[in-house]
Amino acid sequence: MNAQPWEPNYDDPQSDSYVAEDPAPERSRPLGVVRSTVGPAQPLPNDRIRIAIPGVHRPTSKRPPRLADALDFWGLSASAANVAMQMSWPEVGRGVIESPVESGALMVHPWKRLRTTASYLAVAILGTDEEKLAMREAVNRAHRQVRSKPGAKVKYNAFDRNVQLWVAACLYVGFEDGYQLLNGKMSPEQAESFYQASASLGTTLQVHEDMWPKTRAEFDAYWTEACTRVSIDEEVRAYIDDLLHLRMIPWFLRLPLGGLLQFLTTGFLAPHFREHMGVEWSAADQRRFEHLFLFVGFVNRFLPRFIRNVGRPQMAYVRWRIRREQALV
Repeated sequence: MNAQPWEPNYDDPQSDSYVAEDPAPERSRPLGVVRSTVGPAQPLPNDRIRIAIPGVHRPTSKRPPRLADALDFWGLSASAANVAMQMSWPEVGRGVIESPVESGALMVHPWKRLRTTASYLAVAILGTDEEKLAMREAVNRAHRQVRSKPGAKVKYNAFDRNVQLWVAACLYVGFEDGYQLLNGKMSPEQAESFYQASASLGTTLQVHEDMWPKTRAEFDAYWTEACTRVSIDEEVRAYIDDLLHLRMIPWFLRLPLGGLLQFLTTGFLAPHFREHMGVEWSAADQRRFEHLFLFVGFVNRFLPRFIRNVGRPQMAYVRWRIRREQALV
């Protein structure tokens, strides 16, 4: 059975032939890339798969919102939750916990992983075409080592464009949620403007631009279907539990910060994900979470952009590493 251009060659897991660009999949397949092993599932309502956003949009400028506006310091608080969301697809979950790339392991090198993820996001959103290519090649070198072994209960390969599309979609959801928590719920027109530059979150990996939903409404349709594939086994759930409890950071940081960071991480998870992860969240927790971001969003409006926006300093760091020919991942 030959591999399709949007997925790796599982019949020859040692082959790197799928790294090269193939003809883009037909535009009629944006939702067909969501593979199911258990038959059709019932669509999930939006309030199960997205977090609640209170209030209306409070613009900080007259121009429409852009994805780059979400590169806010407080957006880092969603990092652990976003990794947990990505891992809720079996291929990602097993790929993370079985990965032989020790240098990129979140539980072993959390600060390096945070740095490389922040660098990837900054490049995907703010980088030039050459910088995106450099980042893509750096990610590819690490991804070549991440593939399931013969007989594995979950077959995965880090070059699977379907799985990369899911990862990129989770990243987009994290950006949109973080931005709206700080600035209020966007109108459909504002959300469309915010969404339009988001394809690079996937294309800086191996996702074909034709695979990325063209409109915000198409993205909603993809997300609704993709979330039906969420499935977490016990080993992955234990890993995510360590992640949500921030057991990868030293105890002397976890004592003063752990409670807040765990609260923020759980708050960034939609109910569907919390249930699969076995995480409890009450109505009182939700009110505290919303009140916290209402306060933070108010304070943020009085901070200069160069203080609260982490994208440009991160890009400067990436460019410094490129000039010194240092590894990006």
